[in-house]
Amino acid sequence: MEALLEPVFVFKLNPSFTSKNPCTVHFPNLPKIPSKPLVVATCCAGTPSPSPLLPQDSDQNPFQLSPDRTRDRRKVVRIAWEKLVRWSRSWRSKAKTEVLERTKKVVVLGGGSFGTAMAAHVANRKAQMEVSMLVRDPAVCRSINENHFNYKYFPEHKLPENVTATSDAKTALLGADYCLHAVPVQFSTSFLEGIAEHVDPGLPFISLSKGLELNTLRMMSQIIPQALKNPRQPFIALSGPSFALELMNKLPTAMVVASKDKKLAHAVQQLLSCSHLRISTSRDVTGVEIAGALKNVLAIAAGIVEGMNLGNNSMAALVAQGCSEIRWLATKMGGKPATITGLSGTGDIMLTCFVNLSRNKRVGVRLGSGEELEDILSSMNQVAEGVSTAGAVIALAQKYNVKMPVLTAVARIMDSELTPKKAVLELMSLPQVEEV
Repeated sequence: MEALLEPVFVFKLNPSFTSKNPCTVHFPNLPKIPSKPLVVATCCAGTPSPSPLLPQDSDQNPFQLSPDRTRDRRKVVRIAWEKLVRWSRSWRSKAKTEVLERTKKVVVLGGGSFGTAMAAHVANRKAQMEVSMLVRDPAVCRSINENHFNYKYFPEHKLPENVTATSDAKTALLGADYCLHAVPVQFSTSFLEGIAEHVDPGLPFISLSKGLELNTLRMMSQIIPQALKNPRQPFIALSGPSFALELMNKLPTAMVVASKDKKLAHAVQQLLSCSHLRISTSRDVTGVEIAGALKNVLAIAAGIVEGMNLGNNSMAALVAQGCSEIRWLATKMGGKPATITGLSGTGDIMLTCFVNLSRNKRVGVRLGSGEELEDILSSMNQVAEGVSTAGAVIALAQKYNVKMPVLTAVARIMDSELTPKKAVLELMSLPQVEEV
């Protein structure tokens, strides 16, 4: 009986063989399988047995869903989408609007491209609202007031009728409910000190400026209250992937408002959000500001890669490394990693590094093509914040003991102490370590 419990393999030979009985072979040393049927393998020479596991001569795609399963999948997708839409409508129906209703005047400091775009956006939110732009150029001031155009930056975009311009700080700030600060970072301290006497201590400042002050390493959340000599001046940082031209054209855009005052952040969200501008809120002011400042430096590096025709592989590697460096510094300074991967971090980085509308990237492209920095800057009518911020970034990195090879290379190039080609060679020769 024990022999019957051993696995038996029966080989049926080709019919041309004279043996009338199949050849049976026992394998007594194989493990016994007492409770299972005999294992039989049949091999016929010349006529292989079809495999039951593979489709035989079928035109049907084994990966194609049946009609019933396709209908089920579509139903699941449709139900998920309908739930999302119902939730969205319910949320919008509960959205508060009292901030917009009670806001009578908004002042915009600065007459550049983004300040002008935001002035137009806010003015379009409510026709009865007064939007006053404080500009230093008399020609821009006349252009806005007489023709409703900022001839310097948006000569083809008519501004709303409720946008006016003035060069008088007292007139611009009088009675303002909110202030949009759009003055370049490096000029903000002197500018704010000059208008401080006209600023109400409770006036919320919404900063549109991105960068670090070169000598002091301060962010706008530090510059504004210190320049106004009011540590309690309400502050909000507005940041995210947003080109002024697309905002003027009312293309879908998403941004972040960050403030340590949660109620204030929600108030600014009500003021600015509309059908084509989504506004998220955050309490991570440091993370939002650091990401907004450092992405300009990284954009210069991305431009250099493009100007040198180094290809898409190197571009992706560079931007990924730059994102890591920004995250390392921001978290050392108290920012949250989630902020760096959000709209004001990765979102803004992608826009600035991959699209040629970015003036910081254009500086890099021209540097990579062999032009001198001095010639590039003298030909521009807008400020590329990354040029000034690069040096401040490296000082911060040293202060917080963070290695930032890509952004350090940009600073060295800005100081004319390293050529783009040499920088690339040095970066490619860095030790190959574990990714963090």
